[in-house]
This record gives sequence, C-alpha cells and structure tokens, in this order.
Amino acid sequence: MTSYILSHASDPDWQVALQQCVQQLQEQGAVSSSTATPVLAFIYVTDDYAAYFKKIISELKIQFPSIDWVGTIGFSICVTDIEYAEQPAMAMMLTDTESSNYHIFREQAAVQNNEDSTQVQFAIVHADPRNPMLTEQIETLAKTLEPSYFVGGLTSAKDYFYQYADGITEGGLSGVIFNHTGNIMTGLSQGCSPISDTFTLTDCEHHMALSIDNRPALDVFKENIGEILARDIDRAAGYIFAGFPVQGSDTGDYLVRNIIGIDADNHFIAIADDLKPGTPIMFCKRDSQTAIDDLKRMLTTLKDRLQGKKPKGALYISCLGRGQHMFGDVSSEMKYITDVLGDIPTIGFYANGEIAGQRLYGFTGVLTLFL
Repeated sequence: MTSYILSHASDPDWQVALQQCVQQLQEQGAVSSSTATPVLAFIYVTDDYAAYFKKIISELKIQFPSIDWVGTIGFSICVTDIEYAEQPAMAMMLTDTESSNYHIFREQAAVQNNEDSTQVQFAIVHADPRNPMLTEQIETLAKTLEPSYFVGGLTSAKDYFYQYADGITEGGLSGVIFNHTGNIMTGLSQGCSPISDTFTLTDCEHHMALSIDNRPALDVFKENIGEILARDIDRAAGYIFAGFPVQGSDTGDYLVRNIIGIDADNHFIAIADDLKPGTPIMFCKRDSQTAIDDLKRMLTTLKDRLQGKKPKGALYISCLGRGQHMFGDVSSEMKYITDVLGDIPTIGFYANGEIAGQRLYGFTGVLTLFL
C-alpha cells in the first residue's frame, strides 16, 4: 500500500456499518495478511457505537491483523467533505506509515524521554475530558518529548470514553508518536474573535476571577460585552468567553475558556480554568464569520506552504461547538477544506477540547497534513 485509504459508513446497526467499511478498505487494496509490514491507521466512531467500540476493534484486528489502530469516540465525526453529525457512523483511514516510523503509547508513563534532543517529535494525542489533571499531563508529556509538537483532541461521549492505542484505554492520554516531522504539516483555526483590550488578572482563587486590573472582575466583564448583554447577563452564556493570549505567539494566538458562572453579589466571574494572578486576559465572542474567515486563512496558508505538493491524507480535529453549529450547514466546515486543498483522504472527530502545540484549546479546528 503506497497511499492513504479512507472508508466510512453510517447505519443504525454497527455491524452493517463495519461490514461496509471493511469492504471499502478491501476494494481499495487494504492488505489482510498477518505477515504484511504493520502500518498505522486511525479510527473514529460516533457515540452511538461507543458501547461496541471494543467489538469493532476486535473485528478489525481479525480482518487486518497487520494494522496498528489509534482512535477514539466523538459525538460527531468527519471525513472528506462529510460531517456525520450526532448520528451512528464510523470512519477509518489506513496510512502508509510503517511501524519503524512511529511508536504507539497507551499510558503516558510508557513514553520515553527523547534521546535525540535536536529532533522534534510529533505526536497525535487523544485524551479523557473527565481527568482533572489533564492540563498537567499534557505539559508533562511535552516535557518528556521535548522538543516536541503535538495535536489531538478530547474524547466526546456520554458514557463510554474509550480510546484505542494498541489496546482499549481511558482516563488519561494515549496516541502515536512519529519519529520524523519533515513530512507533517499542521494549522490551527480559531472560532472566536476578541471584543476587548487585554487586561491583567490581578486576583483570583482557583477558577474564580476576583479582580481584573485591580477592579471587580464582573464590572470589567460587563463594560466589555455591550449594554444589551450587560443588562441581561444570562444571554452571554455560550456566546461570550474568556480569552488568554499565548505568551510569545507572533500570530495573536489565544486560548478560549468558558465562563461558567457569575457571583453577582461579590462581582466575581467563574472561568473554566485554574487561574493564576498576573495572567493576561481578554474577552471574546463566538463568531461564525470569524470562524469561516480564519478557517480560510489557515487553509490558504497551508496551501502556500505545500508549494504544489498534494498531501497523502489529513487528520482534522474540530470542536463540538463548531461544525453545523458554527458554519450553518452540516458538512460545510469539511467542504471548505476540500475547496482550498482539493480532494484529500481526511478523517477526524469533533472533540470536547482540542490540543495543539502542547496547549488545550476550545472552539478551534486543528488540521494535520501528511505529505
């Protein structure tokens, strides 16, 4: 196999969908022999199939014993030109990356230090959103692999938060580490736009912002969200967010965090993060047009960097709040990718949080191209 092979299907019966996917892979030349050189493959299934994820993997291991699978579960998944939004579906993509060029890890403790400190290591990581130490674990993984760059996403599911990385796992981080990064290209697209200047978080406790620029945090918040929302603060939920500029970024990059509560009596605001005094902070709004414009910007930048080369395949991890909820129509987000980059085998899922460059994001789309 010298190219990437994509298969996907949707059916109320997971066995029917799996049979269709297997048939598509076989028709495109996927090798069933146990003596073939192992290669890497990605698999994503929607939450409707989550309870059967172990059985799906078991069947695939029987059909394709030489394939090393990595994947997880999402409320929605995506492939080239298609978003399977909150419906029973599965997708899988076989690469031509041989086992000598990657290392699969199921537990963070199994990841070894980077022996060649001059070689940047690239990793694709899946994570469990229920883990309260997730941010710290991502930072630890980054230090272990330093210098490194990795992308990924948090499993999105109701009950079964399975990941697969040479075995079923959950609760932490898992994924695949590539030995070389020269044939990989990534881009990140934001889904929010700033509506305020950048302030300083001057006092906080855990997730509660007490003061911003030495003034009550809620007062600063209200002054920057507009008069209408300030009068009816409940309307800001799901529309206005806290933004934390990434230090050292030359592209104006920032992390988006949900505002999860208001203490009107004390004029505090609660933010979904472990806050630290002295942190730069701003406010931003969820904005469909900004998301479209920034997605086009990212794709155009990647196209320019490709210099005429066509990627073998792509991995796209987007936020649950994007997709049809932000781009209007089902599959519109995926069609933008095809419009700019052409018809590339693409697979991915809609995550409960996105990982890029060792940071945890929200409302972003992270695209990885394999050259």
